[in-house]
Amino acid sequence: MEPFIPPSFNLPLLWTVDLFFPILTKLVQNLESIEISNEDKQYIRTFRDSRLIYCSNHPSNSEPVVAYYVANVMGTRFHYMASRQVFDWANGFVGKFIQNLGAFSVLAGTSDRDSIKTARNILTQKGGKLALFPEGEPVSGENDHLMPFQNGIVQLAFWAYEDLMKNNIEDDIYILPSFVKYIYTGTDAQIKAELHESLKKIEQKLNIDPKNKNLLRRFLTIGRMLLENAEKEYQIIPEKEKGWDYRIGRIRHEILDRIAQKFNIQGYKKENHAIDKLRYILAILEMKTVNFPDPRLPEMTLEELEWAKRESMKAYNFISINTEYLISYPTAERMYEWLKHFEEYVFGRSSLRPRKALVKFAEVLSIKDHYEIYKSSKKIAIKKLTDELRRRIQILLEDSKKLTKPLVRPYDIGDDIV
Repeated sequence: MEPFIPPSFNLPLLWTVDLFFPILTKLVQNLESIEISNEDKQYIRTFRDSRLIYCSNHPSNSEPVVAYYVANVMGTRFHYMASRQVFDWANGFVGKFIQNLGAFSVLAGTSDRDSIKTARNILTQKGGKLALFPEGEPVSGENDHLMPFQNGIVQLAFWAYEDLMKNNIEDDIYILPSFVKYIYTGTDAQIKAELHESLKKIEQKLNIDPKNKNLLRRFLTIGRMLLENAEKEYQIIPEKEKGWDYRIGRIRHEILDRIAQKFNIQGYKKENHAIDKLRYILAILEMKTVNFPDPRLPEMTLEELEWAKRESMKAYNFISINTEYLISYPTAERMYEWLKHFEEYVFGRSSLRPRKALVKFAEVLSIKDHYEIYKSSKKIAIKKLTDELRRRIQILLEDSKKLTKPLVRPYDIGDDIV
């Protein structure tokens, strides 16, 4: 196993991807277009020659593709951190491809000094740029919601700024906040018809009679069935008086705790938030997948490793389901997010539907402007800047909510919610 995969820029490949980018994005991510306003285009182009970290929300696996387009609009190239196991996909073909587009590996759960050193070196180069996602992995699964931000990006920016000063380079490093909003294409009638047909397949699999329920009620009926089935599978006594979200929470924690207990995973904390537990387990599983040489890792057969991955994805699908999120504003986008979780849980796979991506930007954050605080208190400076980055992206998120409207009346749920 190669523990670290460095980045490279293969110009002929980059030019080919540039040329066929619309075709490739449609084939790979079913994105029909990526749109940036003329005002935003002019703004981001002013940072073409600057050292910069592009930071965006991360609801899906499409954001690196969007980042590639943003770099093209700026007239530059980005480097990307990518999960180490991605470089082994398709017998290494995927890894070789993205490596030549500027991607390098990072192995979660380790200090990964090679990855950090590479990122710092990139930012110390003239015009060096990184595309990073502060929500981390796994992806949030919700376009209209942000997960807690990890502070590693801001720490990296401060380290790189110190590297500049050590080399007597008087320059700034900027963090560019961005938000990607996906909108499904087609008329309301076309989208409703496709949703009805997709739900019908799940209902048939689960032996559910939809009767004359609207889309929202059908989603909730399926959700209740999956919840009850999971409670039976994991031998959890239903506490119906405590509501749906509480019961979903018990399931995701039970799944993750069972994985940790089965393999006696060291450092796992039962009291943590579910997303932190999931991140910890996924980091362990990735290290096992790439045969990372660490004697502290649990012993697993290949079959056990695959089982743990499947169970982790079940927990993820339950983590990403929030009833208030759907019923308060039942847009096509939120329904498709739930549908993806349902299809993956029931069938083990889901297909991307056609959509477009709208990209918005906030004013950049300057590392130089925050360095005096950093010198006094690293912890305070990192938290302050991370919070400000999240606040600016959250504002973009709130503005983007207005771009889509509910397909059915909010809270029209009858007795279909637990």
